[in-house]
Amino acid sequence: MTEILQRKADHIDLVLKQRVETAAQASPWDKIQLTHNALPEKDVLNFDLTSEFLGKQLRRPFLISSMTGGPLKAEKINAHLAEAAQDLGIAMGVGSQRVALLSAGNGGLTGHLRRWAPDIPLYANLGAAQLRNDFSLSDVQRAIDMIEADALIIHLNCLQELMQEDGDTDWRGLLNAIETVARFLDVPVVAKEVGMGISSSTAIRLVDAGVQAIDVAGKGGTNFIQVEASRTANRRLSALGEVFRDWGISTPDAVQSVRASLPHIPIIASGGIRHGLDAAKAIKLGANVVAQAGPVLQAATESTQAVLDHFEFIESALRIGLACSDD
Repeated sequence: MTEILQRKADHIDLVLKQRVETAAQASPWDKIQLTHNALPEKDVLNFDLTSEFLGKQLRRPFLISSMTGGPLKAEKINAHLAEAAQDLGIAMGVGSQRVALLSAGNGGLTGHLRRWAPDIPLYANLGAAQLRNDFSLSDVQRAIDMIEADALIIHLNCLQELMQEDGDTDWRGLLNAIETVARFLDVPVVAKEVGMGISSSTAIRLVDAGVQAIDVAGKGGTNFIQVEASRTANRRLSALGEVFRDWGISTPDAVQSVRASLPHIPIIASGGIRHGLDAAKAIKLGANVVAQAGPVLQAATESTQAVLDHFEFIESALRIGLACSDD
């Protein structure tokens, strides 16, 4: 338990550090160019952005993506995120609830979260690797109940696990485990990568197993291979992290591929969304909702108002990008 808690704390610090180091790097979103519409016929900054996602209404097509899951400082972060999400009318996914299930709700992942955000869609979160042996179906239901969640995110982090000394390396039978969970729960199941992307063929298998939405979480944002390589003292794992640092499917490619193969499945675009123009590109490519984790983390360490300011800027550029480009 102590090792898991320390890893979660390290992740927060290393993600913040990585955000500073990679801010000037090229992004796969820069290759996507929208065609300018010189006559948008819209009130550009005031048109309706509301949408339905997984049976719930969103005032803006945003999801605060899963990012924290255990250390005590995550409680303050989660409070700021939840309060801002409530004010904005957007969805929020919590970090992994593995620690919370094992320690009676550490990190603010309890009923407090729903009190901060009584009306928005909240998404629980568990790792696919833990579904087979670590947690029973009643444990999975407890993850839903502890935050009164509207859906369950199952995160797929095979490569990240392989970069950890105590990581889960046996991924046999996990598709069946996901299918069992999807059939058992009364809420939708979302499958999410953690920065390596989901291919169309994998998305099809997941949807066939009962998954109701795909968060492609592609390459271009927080790189958890580098995060794990930065925190390990194991030279072999550090070297492996360097070998695989550029592995994955970019988010634009993943969105387009999954949308082409599954035209009606709800898609979340996350991974390298820097600003509202990237968000507009993601929606034009076929995403229903756009998610951020790393870019909003710094604001979340400061205050609820900082999170609100962050999304106000995101929304402004999103509106301009959507209105001033051709369909």
